[in-house]
Amino acid sequence: MKMSSRVRLPLLALALCLIPMGSFAQFISVGVSIRVAPPPLPVYVQPPCPVEGYLWTPGYWAYGPEGYYWVPGVWVRPPRVGVLWTPGYWGFAGGVYGWHPGYWGPRVGFYGGVNYGFGYTGVGFVGGMWQGGAFRYNTAVVNVNRTVVHNTYVNRTVVNTTVVNRVSYNGPGGVMVRPTPQEQAALRQPNFQATSEQMSHQQIASRNRSQFASVNQGRPTVTAMNTVNGRRFNQQGRIANGVASGQLTPRETAHLENREANLNQKIRADRQANGGRLTPVERTQVNHQQDRDSRRIYNEKHNGHSEHPAREKEDARPR
Repeated sequence: MKMSSRVRLPLLALALCLIPMGSFAQFISVGVSIRVAPPPLPVYVQPPCPVEGYLWTPGYWAYGPEGYYWVPGVWVRPPRVGVLWTPGYWGFAGGVYGWHPGYWGPRVGFYGGVNYGFGYTGVGFVGGMWQGGAFRYNTAVVNVNRTVVHNTYVNRTVVNTTVVNRVSYNGPGGVMVRPTPQEQAALRQPNFQATSEQMSHQQIASRNRSQFASVNQGRPTVTAMNTVNGRRFNQQGRIANGVASGQLTPRETAHLENREANLNQKIRADRQANGGRLTPVERTQVNHQQDRDSRRIYNEKHNGHSEHPAREKEDARPR
């Protein structure tokens, strides 16, 4: 029985998450051949850690039946105390791009040298550490909700080593680095695959067409979330929903999108000026601006104005 491509690709994605890292090269040789490079990493703001003990997992481009789609960065519960997340990465070799799945382990291993940000600078992780059975967050690098997360410290010496780039894969044309002996040793230690919560998070993204690179041209509507199924830290998707439903007029849409564009431009400029990160003051300013924009989007979607005023008048006539 011949299996269609729409069936093969979801099964392939599942298989890629389950096979050991050392078996990946062998797996590629039996038919995995993605010949288009993943888009550059989008620029986004990290939402604050919502719960003590949650760890950050960076966003990434996954691949499905309709091409690449963005899986938002998200704070998740680790499978056990003492483990860290090694992000997955795309590697280019032999004319094809192959996905190397992420995993949990006592040390951070090789993730292609890709600078995912927020502590994942391309080598290791500088966003925090386990100490005495609790995770301590380096707030010079990661964003936390200080009303619920108190186990923090500040190490600014790691910030200036960050190289600002958006390359999303390893290999020719991308990041040209090889794993160090320490990173290779991390792979040989007892490791755990992505949790069921992480798998669910990716599946949700795979069903959201606005996350597809073919639709968003590399600018996903949801770039990051505070938890799986939690708050979406991107207003563009809400604007798009307002346009689709007719709740936003063209003038309101243009105004909101201009505000979003100005904020995103400011975020990019601030990150480039500060070694790829936002300072605590800048993060607070961005969060406040996002809250104001969120309220503005809600108000303009519910102010009674519509893209279809004639339809509204017709609906309002007595029957």
